[in-house]
Amino acid sequence: MRKLKVVSLFDGISCGRVALEKAGYTVSSFIAFEIDKYPRSISRYQYPDIIHAGDVLGADFSRYKGYDLVMGGSPCNFWSIAKTNREIEKDGKGWKLFMCFVKAVREITPRYFLYENVASMPANIKKYISEELDCEPILINSALVSAQQRKRLYWTNIPNVTQPEDKGILLCDVLESGFAYQNKSHCMTASYNGAEFRNSLKRKQRTMIAEPITLKDKSQTLCSQYHKENIKSLLKRDKAGLFVAHEIGAALRTRSENDERRKQLEARNDGKCNALTTVQTDSIVCTPVRIGEIGNGGQGGRIYSVHGKTVTIMGNAGGGGSKTGLYKVNLPDGDYTIRKLTPVEAERCQTMPDNYTAMGIDDNGKEVKISNSRRYKATGNGWTIAVVTHILCRMEGFDGS
Repeated sequence: MRKLKVVSLFDGISCGRVALEKAGYTVSSFIAFEIDKYPRSISRYQYPDIIHAGDVLGADFSRYKGYDLVMGGSPCNFWSIAKTNREIEKDGKGWKLFMCFVKAVREITPRYFLYENVASMPANIKKYISEELDCEPILINSALVSAQQRKRLYWTNIPNVTQPEDKGILLCDVLESGFAYQNKSHCMTASYNGAEFRNSLKRKQRTMIAEPITLKDKSQTLCSQYHKENIKSLLKRDKAGLFVAHEIGAALRTRSENDERRKQLEARNDGKCNALTTVQTDSIVCTPVRIGEIGNGGQGGRIYSVHGKTVTIMGNAGGGGSKTGLYKVNLPDGDYTIRKLTPVEAERCQTMPDNYTAMGIDDNGKEVKISNSRRYKATGNGWTIAVVTHILCRMEGFDGS
């Protein structure tokens, strides 16, 4: 047996190299074509031995003739159903980039090839790709091996590729903290940095997470008791008939109980504030936590702490005669903020190692820290490593296989 020699097109952050290692192969040469400097920098940091060859357009692939594996997934945004006016014929940039992969396979004549792209592509594009690569695609949902719903098509001549076994991984299994209000994350995309809660609920994209609010001082347990006793005074009906929380007047009082003096928050139920005094805590305002919004963010579309029930938010709130859509978010009792996945959680959704995208080495050889926005983009553009590992494990004749 021998070590693998690999050419990777549209290499991104070299997820294919990670998959090869996880599959147990030894790589002697890895040629990467990638033009985005940030993914290239991450790749260089993780694998200093990778040879970066630049742009696929106009590349001479014949110099790598006899390499064992050609793999890649050209940018899916040209064909994705999420793109307005997506390309539907063989006359756009998406097809031009794909044909670079075909050119690589024909000039290199590898033993194996693997091509990946989005499952929502137009049927005729799918047919054209199958004709060029002379094989039918395999549809695999990353949900089988990860916490993410991500359907992708894989064209390959690697034999006997089956569906991966369902590992039963849920979104809650990959969180660093907080609660998942759904079992699987929606598909990670390059645009995740711009996530908003309304995207997650209405458009089924850019999953966000509920993070419980905890108080760091001694009044934490008292606040829990306060909520149990005073939550009704916080809730009022809005114009749409939903109960929502409103600001109320309160004071932080010192009370004695069982010979123990302690501070506790006492709220008013008459809509007034306490008399102003020279003591700052005699007249304070309790502001309910707003954890998101739907539609235009009006009063009826806001999300607040709800105790003993699931959080219910509404879409198209307000007047105008539009129908009101309700969205239930199942969470334990408590107060929550809604946050994006952390970069590490996003990496885990793609089954990458933790902090895989955190650092890079730029074109000048300098070590650099990668910003969160760049990490999200690089992660969303990457492969689900566990799926690719599952496919590559079927290769034979190389060290480790």
